[in-house]
Formats: sequence, structure tokens, C-alpha cells
Amino acid sequence: MSSLTLQSKHLLSVADLSPAEICALVERARDIKRTPDAAKPLQGKTVALLFEKPSLRTRVSFEVGTANLGGNCLYLSPAEVGIGGREAVSDVAQVLSRYVDCIVYRCYEHAKLAELAHYATVPVINALSDDEHPCQTLADLTTVLEQRGSLPGTTLAYIGDGNNVARSLGLGCAAVGMHYRIASPEGYGLSPDDERAIEALAAANGGSATFLRDPREAVAGASVVYTDVWASMGQEDEAAVRKEVFLGYQVNPELMALAAPDAVFMHDLPAHYGEEVPEGFLDHPQSVVFDQAENRLHAQQALLEALLG
Repeated sequence: MSSLTLQSKHLLSVADLSPAEICALVERARDIKRTPDAAKPLQGKTVALLFEKPSLRTRVSFEVGTANLGGNCLYLSPAEVGIGGREAVSDVAQVLSRYVDCIVYRCYEHAKLAELAHYATVPVINALSDDEHPCQTLADLTTVLEQRGSLPGTTLAYIGDGNNVARSLGLGCAAVGMHYRIASPEGYGLSPDDERAIEALAAANGGSATFLRDPREAVAGASVVYTDVWASMGQEDEAAVRKEVFLGYQVNPELMALAAPDAVFMHDLPAHYGEEVPEGFLDHPQSVVFDQAENRLHAQQALLEALLG
């Protein structure tokens, strides 16, 4: 069992972790995957999954991961709690803190996540908000380490919307000394504040960050090519407009051919075939998408162990 503990009580943003903590969590995740530990550091502890959005990977990986560590997991659906509506966020936080040892919250508004963490007396983990998806980034970096052998100096090209995944991924890549490139259509990239934060973090850790419009320029020579859906949950009304705007931002065999010959392809899922990827592209010979999905389990076990073990 790892002796890693985190300085921050909560994980709301990738920025809550130091570069050393990110590297340690990713290394630990890889170790857990290689050699499952018989230790049960969550024995007698309960993790609550408080979800406003639907989920496949996040829910299953947290439930299985908690069980693997010897703990209990309790799933709370939107209809059961009605957080921020039927019951105040502050009240939910304080009640759950009396029952459970950790709250994993998947929500729309990041401000509600921050409010929950403010009132909770147990660790709160961001299982996806409109602002960030830090658990996905830990799994992504675990996958890059697994595929490339090291993180510093590796070039990752992200193609598509400057969304929560792109934001967390940029912070994570910057923190571990990777070269992060992102290509998005005009008006759909990361905010200037996000760009400055990622650039500063990259400069401090030996990496770089480049913000582009042309996906071909971003992918050229990259070791990792990454994409996500063009319209995230909550943006369904924009889907038709986004399909027009993002034409030319599909990751397909032609774009992938511009990357390094041994490059890998990543996608956090779910995929919208015919949009950001063509039908069947997750089975491309360079795709490691299902390894990436599996690594959610191992990365979250490392995180739970560090926060609660």
C-alpha cells in the first residue's frame, strides 16, 4: 500500500495537486494496475457518489475501485437528493459528512461543487463539473506514462472544444513537463485566463503550451492525439451549430497520419461517431482508448487511497 498523502483535503481541480503529487498518483495507478495490492485501506469506510449527470465509466470505476480497496459505495441519483433545489447544498454537505468518509460529486455548476466542499468535513472529489474533470486527467496521464514510458517532454495534441476535459488535461500536462497543444475553432477554445494558467504552469515545469486553430499544425509530430465530443452534456441545444463550426476538426486516419509514426490516439468517451471521430475509429491500430477507460479505475483507486487510506 502506498504511503502517499495529499496536501489538499479535496480534489476539485487538477490545480489542487502539486506536480509531485500528480506524478506520484500516476505512478501509483500504474503500480496498482500491474500488481493489485491485497491491502484494504478503505476497510470500514464509505464513499458516496452524488451524481447530477449520467455516467458509465465514472460510476462503475468508483464503485469497483472502492470495493477493491475494501470500502463501501453508495450511489445517490439526482431524483433522490435534488441538491440545490429540494435541499440546500450546504445541508447536503453537512448531512453526508455525518454518514460517509468521502463525497464524489458529478455536477453541472462548478460553484456548487466548491460550495459542497466548503461545508463538507470529509474529502470531496470532483467527478466532473462544467469547469474540470480532474479524475479523467489522472487516468489520461497514467495512460500516457504506460504507453510512452515517461511524461516529461511528451507532446500531446488535443483537437476540439476547449471544455472541462481540455482544461484539466492542459493543467495536468503542464504540471508534469509535457508539451500541450490544443487546436479549437475561433470562439471555442480555452479562455485567456486558462491559457495563462496553463502557460505559467508549463514554464515552471519544463513543458510548453500552444494554442492553435489548425488541427494539422497541432498534430504534426505529436506522440499523443486526443479528442472529445463537440457538444458536451448540457450543450445539446448547440449540437447542430457545433457540427458546422467543428467541421475539419475530426480526428481521422488522414489527420492521425501527420502525428509521429508511433503516436497513440486517446478519447475520454463517450464518442459521437461521424463527428469528432469516424465510425470504428476507436478500434484504429493506434487507439489506446479502452486502456485509457480502464485506467480510470486504477487512477481513482490511487486517489482514494491517498485521500482516505
